[in-house]
Parts: sequence; C-alpha cells; structure tokens
Amino acid sequence: MAADQWSRSAEGWGKRATDIQAWAMPVSQWMLDAVELQPGETVVELAAGPGETGLLAAELVRPGGRVLISDFADEMLDVARARAVEFGADNVEFRRLDLESIDIGAGLVDAALVRWGLMLAADDVAAARELRRILKPGGRLAVAVWDEPEHNPWATIPTLELVERGLIKQPPRRPGMFGLSPEDTLRELLQDAGFTEVRVEGIEIERRQSPDEYLQLTLDLSRPFADFMERADPDLAAEIRKGIDRRLEPYRDVDGAVVLPGRSLVASASA
Repeated sequence: MAADQWSRSAEGWGKRATDIQAWAMPVSQWMLDAVELQPGETVVELAAGPGETGLLAAELVRPGGRVLISDFADEMLDVARARAVEFGADNVEFRRLDLESIDIGAGLVDAALVRWGLMLAADDVAAARELRRILKPGGRLAVAVWDEPEHNPWATIPTLELVERGLIKQPPRRPGMFGLSPEDTLRELLQDAGFTEVRVEGIEIERRQSPDEYLQLTLDLSRPFADFMERADPDLAAEIRKGIDRRLEPYRDVDGAVVLPGRSLVASASA
C-alpha cells in the first residue's frame, strides 16, 4: 500500500481497531511471549498501525520500562495515541519512524516488535538490518508476516475478483502482503541480517462475520480496494460485490455467516 493510501486508511483502522485486535490477539500474544519482556526494559514497536501490540507490551515493562510506538504515517500515530488513552498507558511515547532507516541509536533497545509491517517495506533487507542495529547485544525481536496467499482467503478474495475481471493487475509479490512467505523466506531474511536463534512458526487465525460485514471491513481497511469501488460505475460495483459474495460461498456456515481462515507466520530472534 502506498504511503498516501496508508495514511488515508488510518480512519478505518481506528474505527476497526477493536475488531482487528480480537482476531489478532493470538499473534500479538505469541510475539510478547517470545520476547519475554521484563520490568524496566525499553521496547519499540515499528510499523505499528494502531499500536495494539506495543500497548500490551507497555503493561509488561512496568515499573520503569517504556515503549516507543512508531509508524511512518502520522495519521496512524494519531490512532495509536487515541488507543493509548483508552488503554490508560502512560509509559508510551510516539514517533514517526521509517522501518528502513530507523532514527534510533545503535544498541539502545531491549526488544523490537513488528506485527504485519516488515513484508511491506520497500527494502526488507535494509529494514531487517536496521532492526538488528537498534537492539542491544542479546536483545530480542518478534515479527509477524502473512503466510502464503492460499492460507489467507480473507485477504485474497477481493483482489482475486478484480484481477480475474481484468480490472487490475496482480499486485507484486515483494514488497507486499505475502512477500516474506513461506517460512524459509522470513528465516533467511533474519539470519542474513545477523540475527541468531531464529525461530519461525505458523499461527492459524479465524474470522467469523456476515458477508456484508466482511465487505465493509475490507472497505474500511484496504484503501486501494475502497478507492477502486468508489470510482467504479454503480453497476460494476454491484457486480463486483456479487462476485465476492460467490467467492465467500465455500466458507459459509449454516447460520449464513462466513468463517474465513487465515495463517500468520511469527518469528523470534536474538541480536
């Protein structure tokens, strides 16, 4: 997603932050368990979006610890600040940072967290090296990326509908949502950046919602898809909606809801 699209999607991400964290909690919890945070430590969450994982980390480093939540979009940082007020987190700072050129001195951070951001970096190799650089010797890293497209129909169905209609081109693999899958791709990236004790696992995620809720959530979170639908002729937009609904049919439960699987890769490593 381009920088301006990410900024313009912030409103939707803020509106849906509670929904996102509900199905993302297994991933955030794995990441926090992996870095084994202790009171007094310094933690940074990069490409944080609404900052949910960093806000959870803030509780774990009390007393005396602090968390820096960062993103390259000021609008996303505004969402994270609002979430911090809701969480009552007073040991959190916010700063605009570029994942590929992190404005933090070398060896200053005890733990770094990146949930679903590393695969979107224009230069993921540079980003991985920057994460290694800012960590103290023995510092810990936890990242999450998305597994292969076939494991994540919740994310691929709208794009597939547009691609197969010839309305858009297939998005590039890297950088992109699936750019650091399968597991060996993520593992090699971290090892090549100098990390040790690299561990990669998969976590299954399930989203249950009505077809209408699914489509509205996609419009709220995916600015490229929302932009296309807003520009489309009303008749075409209606046909696209019908096409997406047909693609959801294999996932429909007896009560009419759709149960969409997903799979995230999670990794931990030491500096």
